[in-house]
Parts: sequence; C-alpha cells; structure tokens
Amino acid sequence: MKKVYKAHILYTKERSCFEVLENGYIAVDDNGRVIGVATDLASLGCEDAEVTDFGDRLLIPAMNDLHVHAPQYRNQGIAMDLELLPWLQSYTFPEEMKYADTGYAERMYRRFVRDLWRFGTMRACVFATIHTESTRVLMRLFQEAGMGALVGKVGMNRNCPEGLTEQVEEMVRGYEELANDECPPLVRTIITPRFIPSCTPEMLRACGELAVKYQLPVQSHLSENKDEIAWVQELEPESSCYGDAYDRYGLFGQTPTVMAHCVWSDGEEVELMKRRGVMVAHCPTSNFNVASGMAPIRHFLDEGLHVGLGSDISGGHDLSIFRMMVYAIQVSKMHYQQNHELPFLTLSETFWMATKSAGSFFGRVGSFEPGYEFDALVIDDSDLNHDNYSLLERLERYIYLGDDRQITHRFCCGKAITEPKIII
Repeated sequence: MKKVYKAHILYTKERSCFEVLENGYIAVDDNGRVIGVATDLASLGCEDAEVTDFGDRLLIPAMNDLHVHAPQYRNQGIAMDLELLPWLQSYTFPEEMKYADTGYAERMYRRFVRDLWRFGTMRACVFATIHTESTRVLMRLFQEAGMGALVGKVGMNRNCPEGLTEQVEEMVRGYEELANDECPPLVRTIITPRFIPSCTPEMLRACGELAVKYQLPVQSHLSENKDEIAWVQELEPESSCYGDAYDRYGLFGQTPTVMAHCVWSDGEEVELMKRRGVMVAHCPTSNFNVASGMAPIRHFLDEGLHVGLGSDISGGHDLSIFRMMVYAIQVSKMHYQQNHELPFLTLSETFWMATKSAGSFFGRVGSFEPGYEFDALVIDDSDLNHDNYSLLERLERYIYLGDDRQITHRFCCGKAITEPKIII
C-alpha cells in the first residue's frame, strides 16, 4: 500500500539549488521508494490514500556519513592536541585492540549505532577493526536497527601493534565469511585496508582481489597528512602518487571506492580519481583536529569529483553530519581568503554533498526524486523561533542551531526507524 506524507519538503536534485515544496506531499511505494513529490494529491494519483500529516514541520532527506570509525567512538574529544600518527599510536590503536572482546564490542557498538540514529544518519561507511566476529556484531546491530551501512573489517599487518596485526590468510578468510553471510541489502561488507602504511603489498593485493571477486566496494584514507604521503612514497617508491599506490593493487575505482580526506590531493592524483570515479569523503573537523590541513573541496567539485561528508570519529569530535555541513562551509571560506577566485561553498552544495552525492555510494539514496529510496528526517524547528523566516531560512537555522532533539521521525528505505537499544 502506498504511503503519503505531508510536510514542508526540501531536497536537492542538483548541488546549485534546493527544491522547496510548501505543504507538499511525497508518495512512497511498498518497496520504500519515492513515487513522486507534488503540492497536491491528484498529481501523485493518490487522492484516496491515507496521509500522514506532519503539519508545519520540515521533511528532508536523511544524512549519510561516508567515513566513520566505529571502534573509536569512545575516544571522541580526546587527544585533540596531537597530529595524526602520534594520535594513532597513543590512543587509537590501544582502544581498537579492546574489540577482540565481542562483549565490549557490542556494548560500544550499540551506543555508536544509537548515536548515528540520534543525529539523523541513516547510512554510513564504517571502519570496524581487524576482528571478524566484532565486525559481524556491528553488521548485525545495523541490521536490527533497520539502518544502512557498509561495514569494513580493517586490514592491517605492518606498522601497527602486535594486537592489531593479522596474517593475510586470516584477513582473506574473515572477509570471505562476511561476504558470504546472509545479510539484508541495507548492510554489506566493504573492503577496508586501513591505509598503505599499515598493509604490506601482499595484503593490499589480496584486498584488491577480494573486491573484484565478490564485487565489493572499497574504502580507505588518501593524502591526509604530509608526513603520511612521504611515508607512502618510501614504502611504494614505484608509485607516482598516493592514489597510484592503491591503483596498482586494484583498490582505486576498480569497484566503487571512497577515499577519506584527500587534503593534499592534486595534479595527477586528482586526474586519476576522476578517471576511476573515486569518491571523496570530506571530514573537516578531523582535518583540523589532527592538523592535516584544509581539503580543497571547491576545486574538487569544479574538477567533477564526487564528494560527500564524513564525521571521521574520533579524529573528528562530532557525529552530526549537519554540523559537518557548517564546518565544510567554514573551511571553504578559509580557502576563499587565500584565493578569491574560488568561491566558498553554499548551503545547497553542502546539503547536496551530505544527501544526494554521499547517498549515491549506497545506491539511489539521498533525494526525493522518483525511484529513490525514502530515507528521510522530519524536523520540528518550532523552538528555534522560526516565525517570519522562509522555509530555506528555517532549514539553514536548523543546520546551524538545531540538534537531535528536533528530529521527530526518521526513515530508512521507507521504514520508520525507532531508537536502537543500548546495553547499560
């Protein structure tokens, strides 16, 4: 049976502008896909349908997080005065070793999934750890919640603590188990070499072969930090750039690929990303917190790269993709101060990155166009004193001033998603 919802509807077909329907209707079919959006029921062919009326609330696409480390959830807001590599050694790796214990993993992962839900993120590309069983726990929790995720068992076998080192054969066996598990379409595994310095050539080659064999997407880190880039050049001296090092192992667009950060990507690397269709996960808070730099997102968009947003917990300190929009605009204004020929990002561009652009990595997700999966949030911004503001101004105020308390309803693939349970 068709479902019809009425509210003030806002979304972005294109990055340059919003679609705005005051007191609009959106019809959703039995498979959770959008039939259409209109200002009257007759245009949708739904005159006799029962309507859920959200009144004066805003109805927008749900958020998508293209880069987040679930096992770092407990470390949010800690050691923000360190650069990337010392931060990994002193804080991140010790915390990730705890996930050998599936009981600990379940307690922390339940909180993580619940907080994604709180902030309106219905789909995420997630790093887990090297531990197959804990990764399976995380996938199960997303399934139980009804939320979408690509969850990666992390590949690491060099330049890391012994407790986070795994033999290539063990990694392959773990991935094959996860790839063959029966999972709903919303939750899949994703090939996840942590980054070039943590993986030997044998492990990188095995990751590329797994991606092609099982037609799995790939996620990793790219050109985040200058010291990291120099390290990659030492480890892979035949590569012409960091991206080329991944490409040589079949991990750079041979299957759908998202690379986090890309702060220092330019020239040949950008051209290679364009040819391979590699998506950028822009993580502005993390880039500042671990002193990586400012990713040139306007340049990437002008070059035709696909760009989405990521929270990058816990290099980033905030799970809210709404606030990532704000930070992305602010970073772009810093670039604008250096080069007035590069306009800073607009609200519609960052909203599009968080919804339709990032959503494209999960399929037809992130818009209210016909055929898109109905991932949506209902926002009650009445306590933000929205009198006399336009609908776009109300949305902007919510993005800058609102929080999870104003999200009254959440949908993923047409289903209402209630608050996931946690373990005390």
